[in-house]
Amino acid sequence: MEHEDEANRRPLAVRSLSVTKRIAVWLSKKNITPNQISLMSMVFAGSGLAFAAGYYYFPSPIWLILFPLAIQLRLLCNLFDGMVAVEGGKKTPAGELFNDVPDRIADPLLIIAAGLIAQSQFAMPLAWVSALLAVLTAYVRVLGVSMGCEADFRGPMAKQHRMALLTFVSLLMFVDQLFVLLPAYSFYAMDMALVAMAVGCVITVWRRLSGIYAAKAEQAQKGEGCSQ
Repeated sequence: MEHEDEANRRPLAVRSLSVTKRIAVWLSKKNITPNQISLMSMVFAGSGLAFAAGYYYFPSPIWLILFPLAIQLRLLCNLFDGMVAVEGGKKTPAGELFNDVPDRIADPLLIIAAGLIAQSQFAMPLAWVSALLAVLTAYVRVLGVSMGCEADFRGPMAKQHRMALLTFVSLLMFVDQLFVLLPAYSFYAMDMALVAMAVGCVITVWRRLSGIYAAKAEQAQKGEGCSQ
């Protein structure tokens, strides 16, 4: 995902792992561009939506394993496109387009997919609201950068938090359907996850907007560049 300058890259500890670096080096030596990897993230997100639709029409625990697998493959694309672009020296002039646009498509696809897995009558409205708020969190981050501020990746519902939540709840539902370990209300686990996501996204948007406002106020006072 991240074809940006180092200061504007999402901070991820996994980048420093030796196995991650080896995979990035291997990919860099292949005839694969970071933009192609970025586009693949949409393919995996679409697969996640297809798996969720499979669960909706043909309920089976297997879909609850395939859905989080698609999420993680999408996130791996987000990781390795940036590493191939930056560490692999394969940045392209149009990299920023491939940096953001596929993510703005992949996120809503997976969140709407979660609405198909959820069980309440409010599932799809919740999913659409969460998807729109997720896009809004990214918009505010990009807006801040356009105003001269550092990219603000804070949560509580930044992209990695949203995807971790969907992954965890889907796996939880899988285990519960196999072994019936949780109370009856766990039937609505994905609905509760979407509520948490929506509320968390609102908080995230507020925190990022507040950060931009504070940074610009400090800039005006000190006559310095914007920083957060």
